[in-house]
Amino acid sequence: MDIIVLVKQVPEIEKVRFDYKKGRLDRSSASAVTNPFDLNALEAAVQIKEAFGGSVTAISMGPMQAEKTLRDALARGADKAILLSDEKFAGADTLATAYTLAAAIKKIGNFDLIICGEKTVDGDTAQVGPEVAEFLGVPHVAYVEEIRQVSGDSIVVKARMERSYHIVKLSLPALITVTKDVNNPRLPTLRDKLKAMRAPITIWSRQDLAEVADPQYFGFSGSPTRVIKVYTPITKMRKGQIITGTPREIVQKIVQILEENKIL
Repeated sequence: MDIIVLVKQVPEIEKVRFDYKKGRLDRSSASAVTNPFDLNALEAAVQIKEAFGGSVTAISMGPMQAEKTLRDALARGADKAILLSDEKFAGADTLATAYTLAAAIKKIGNFDLIICGEKTVDGDTAQVGPEVAEFLGVPHVAYVEEIRQVSGDSIVVKARMERSYHIVKLSLPALITVTKDVNNPRLPTLRDKLKAMRAPITIWSRQDLAEVADPQYFGFSGSPTRVIKVYTPITKMRKGQIITGTPREIVQKIVQILEENKIL
């Protein structure tokens, strides 16, 4: 089973500041960590590998410092790591990000399963995983809370869909996005961390993806989303009113208020 896990380095969300002038997060204002949902995706991939054999490849897109996230993935059980890093990739929205990640997967070639976290804590859109699947033309299911069965040509999952659960069987190759309920990510040992520090990481730029993608769809130039204005909404406090009098007088006043506000 050849599994690909998409991981992202994100700012520590409790500490990060927002740059209102630029309309985006000031990523330099907080330390970087691996997106929490991606740790669940990685754990799911490693568990499948341990049960059925195969390999796990972690892919991330970002600046060179995102190498730290990939080394964390290697320490947690990934076998190979690929970093997509190029100035041309900067400023990508979800569509351009998914296009670039899908291009890297096309360059890899054969795969059985792609696993993503349901969303990232910095973007919170939950769009990239399904968009990658659409670019690759493979079936996909989002919000997977349980992987029930894996075979050589299919996977059965339990996915949360609004107020109900769906049990879905997908033919492989396929893509799933997982929630935090799917598992509890393992902690890497010191030995694993030291081994990961020495492991090679493959770096791909736009030139490396030129044979499988059109560079005009990378980064900011390939992003149809434009942030026009960012602001903090004004929060209105709830207003209260104390009504006194006899029970009959209170009821009459309440009815009067409801009629004045056209509720009755």
